[in-house]
Amino acid sequence: AFLIGADVNKKPNFLAVTWGGVACGRPPMVSVAIRHNRYTLNGIKQNMVFSLNVTSKDYAVETDYCGIISGLRTNKVMDCGFRIFYGDLTSAPMIEQYPVNLECKVVHILDLGSHYLVIGEIIETYVSEDCLTDGKPDVIKIQPIAYMEGQPGDYYCIGENIGKAFRIGKVLKKRSDG
Repeated sequence: AFLIGADVNKKPNFLAVTWGGVACGRPPMVSVAIRHNRYTLNGIKQNMVFSLNVTSKDYAVETDYCGIISGLRTNKVMDCGFRIFYGDLTSAPMIEQYPVNLECKVVHILDLGSHYLVIGEIIETYVSEDCLTDGKPDVIKIQPIAYMEGQPGDYYCIGENIGKAFRIGKVLKKRSDG
C-alpha cells in the first residue's frame, strides 16, 4: 500500500493505491494503477510528477483514510497531521513521517480500462535514517503494509525474512543436477 502525492491546484493531496510496484531497473521506474475519477490524478496530469510514499504499519489508518475520502472535499494533509516536504520536483509532495519516499517524473500514462497505469521515473529516493541498516533500507525497520483483496480486503504487515533471493532456489538446482 502506498500514498501517491501530487499538488492539485497548488494544494498537496494524497491517494492510497495498492496496485503498484517496480516497473524498471534502469532507469529506475515505478508503476501505479489509479482509477480515472480520482482527484489526485488531476494533479499528476497537471504537473506530470508525483510522489510514492511507502506506508508503514504505524500509518495504516491514515493510508486507508486517504483511499476512502476525496481531497476534493477535505484537506487530507491537515486531517492526517502530515508534515510535507518537497524535493527537486516542486509539485510532488512527500510525507515526512513515512519511512520511504520516491520522487517521480511521469513517463507514461496508459489507459487500461478501469484504471490508468501511471509510470514514473524515480528522480530521488528518501529513506528515514531509523529505517536504514548499514546505509541501506531495511524492510524489518520500514514495516511496509500490503493490501490483500478479498471480502473484506485487509492490510498485512510485510517483513518476515524467509530466505535469500537468487539463492534459496539453488537447493532444487542441486537436486536436478545430481
